[in-house]
Amino acid sequence: MTQLAPASWPVDPIRTERLVLRASEARDRPAFIELLSSAEVHTYLGGPQPRDELERSVPETPGQRPGHFVIELDGAMIGTVEVSRRDAERRGQVRPDAGEAEIGYLFLPRAWGRGYAAEACAAALDWFADAVPGVPVVLYTQTANARSMSLAAKLGFVEVRRFVKWDAEQWMGMWAPVTPPA
Repeated sequence: MTQLAPASWPVDPIRTERLVLRASEARDRPAFIELLSSAEVHTYLGGPQPRDELERSVPETPGQRPGHFVIELDGAMIGTVEVSRRDAERRGQVRPDAGEAEIGYLFLPRAWGRGYAAEACAAALDWFADAVPGVPVVLYTQTANARSMSLAAKLGFVEVRRFVKWDAEQWMGMWAPVTPPA
């Protein structure tokens, strides 16, 4: 199975029209804690984590793993996006060989409704398609999360299935990188 080579991370920052996607730095810790403790951010994610626990448990430089980007606007972190290979033991694989990756993202509420999620996720998907060619990416969200459902459609994810988990209807979509004709 193809994996991201350790040498491919961290990558140089990715610049979009308005954003910078980069590896996490120690200065991002307060924004990580804000993201993880926000009830608004975690409405569809099982609820926020207690801020005091996060203050104790979040590492000095959080989110340091291949495929995990901090999203920066005007020098400040506004969210994160991660595209990474899924664990082969995880249930719900699209392909029997568990070859797909998964995208996940979190944005601070002040960044919602401005198109930043679409811009950042598209850049992360492009990066992943270049780093690991031909690997499909899945996205999970609750069907009740209208913003996430809209983003999935905008990014080109196609529904694979719906199921009930955590007492709510979940949606699974798949994105396949477009390979130019030879």
